[in-house]
Parts: sequence; C-alpha cells; structure tokens
Amino acid sequence: MSFVLLMVAVFAALVLILVPKVTGSQTYVVLTNSMAPKYSPGTYLVVKPTAFSELKAGDVVTFQLESGKPAVESHRIVGFGTTQTGEKTLITKGDNNDINDPNSVRELQVKGKLFYAVPYVGYVANALGNSDRGLWVTVGAAGLIGYGALLIFRSIRSRRREARTAE
Repeated sequence: MSFVLLMVAVFAALVLILVPKVTGSQTYVVLTNSMAPKYSPGTYLVVKPTAFSELKAGDVVTFQLESGKPAVESHRIVGFGTTQTGEKTLITKGDNNDINDPNSVRELQVKGKLFYAVPYVGYVANALGNSDRGLWVTVGAAGLIGYGALLIFRSIRSRRREARTAE
C-alpha cells in the first residue's frame, strides 16, 4: 500500500510540477463554470506557449482579458477575425456559455494553448496560494523523498531481520 501511495505521489509530482517546468508551461486554475462540464471549477490547467499561427478552431487557449493586465480566461477558439488594420484575432467562447465572448483576442493577449488538465487539483493549488506555492511544492517534494527513503530503509531492514531469523 505504501508503495502505491509513493508511486501516486511521484506521478503527481511529475504531472503537476516537473512537466510544466520542463515544457515552459504555465499553470492556472479554473474558477468559473464557463468551461463546464469538461473543465469545471477546480480544474488545474497546464498551458503551453504556442505560436499564434498554429492555433486552430477548437483549441482551448488562455488569454489576458485586457492587454497588460494579469487577469486571464481560458476559452475555446470558435473562429477567427481581423481588425481594421488587418491583424488576425481569435473569437472565443466558453463551452458552457450561450454566446461568444464580447471582445476578440489579439495575439499579444494569448498566453498559450491548453496542454492538459487535471480535475480537482486546482482546489489544492488555490489553497496553497500563488505567492507561497513554490515553497509548498519544495516542502512537499522533500517530504515525499524523505518518505520514500524511509520506506526503502524499513524494507531493507525487515528483509535483513527475516534472513537472520531464517538462519
């Protein structure tokens, strides 16, 4: 049982921490029902930077609501448009919304395309807070490594005792 828990913890660390770091992705948490039921509140999103020219209808993208401001939203691309100056834009819509988003999305607003999502993990990420999340991740990783080392040590010690008893 302990081995299974350790493997789950290692897998979680890979999926939630290591893969986003290695791929240069950013992580976000769904806060509203606009993308439900597939991406309901509490879903942990890993968003990978993607060239604007590679985006296509059906992709889920994360974008700034207003250029230069930190607030973001993740919605599906339902079409493309152009500005009066010829700049290509995205038309987006939440899966659970009846109408398209009121403002088109310009290239400089796009943070990236959804790489993968993990349900419910966002609740834990939000509970840890944005500013201290790195500290908690480090503490958690050290705890998991320590726990794994303890399990290995106990297993080796138990086998040695059994071998002595058998002799």
